[in-house]
Amino acid sequence: MKILISNDDGYQAPGIVALHDALKEVAEVEVVAPEHNNSAKSNALTLHSPLYVQRAANGFRYVNGTPADCVHIALTGLLGYRPDLVVSGINNGANMGDDTIYSGTVGAAMEGYLFGVPSMAFSQIEKGWRHLDAAAEHARDLVLQLAKEKTLGSWPWLLNVNIPCLPAAQIKPLKVCRLGRRHSAEKVITQASPRGETMYWIGGAGAALDEGEGTDFYATAHGHVALTPLMVDLTDHARLGDWAQRLEIASSAGA
Repeated sequence: MKILISNDDGYQAPGIVALHDALKEVAEVEVVAPEHNNSAKSNALTLHSPLYVQRAANGFRYVNGTPADCVHIALTGLLGYRPDLVVSGINNGANMGDDTIYSGTVGAAMEGYLFGVPSMAFSQIEKGWRHLDAAAEHARDLVLQLAKEKTLGSWPWLLNVNIPCLPAAQIKPLKVCRLGRRHSAEKVITQASPRGETMYWIGGAGAALDEGEGTDFYATAHGHVALTPLMVDLTDHARLGDWAQRLEIASSAGA
């Protein structure tokens, strides 16, 4: 089994080091990750400046770009082979509900999925790397389970996994669940620069709005690992007919 590992916290982050150390026991692994923290970069690609790949002392390769850049470069020439799996993380903080739209961790995994490679994003639900060894252990075990069930190489899929920050023995069994929803983000923060200009800082994420049973918020709050299968098709299929009818009526009225 050949695994490409990336993240959005940067190649020196404890989460990617722990993930690499856990997965290298069961597979051939290579790391291609951002040089610096790229949280909330989603699927962004760098198109108007050159990208450079460097190799760190521990063998990790790092790129002066986004998480999606790293996976894109790796899969389109850097590796020289097609991995069986792309794994992103372990992120320093949750990627649940609406977070997945902004997440660079999920963006790296999604880039692998868009290239037809099964892909997974792993996150701890709190910042600070508490019980990171347990999270890495659960990530490794899930990868092994999926490999055993021969899901690798069958069809491309994209999984988002959030792990409670608990000792391994206290983490409850995995729950397959849907994404929840958050309230609107907190108000933007303003400050005056030394030159008297107004600076704006994006506010924090809002509180959970839809956190009921069956959601990722609910599962992790009750000590479970939350796994959500994701899809990329943003089409509002349920309302295709409605929009076609509305526009047809509008066109007829304007004729």
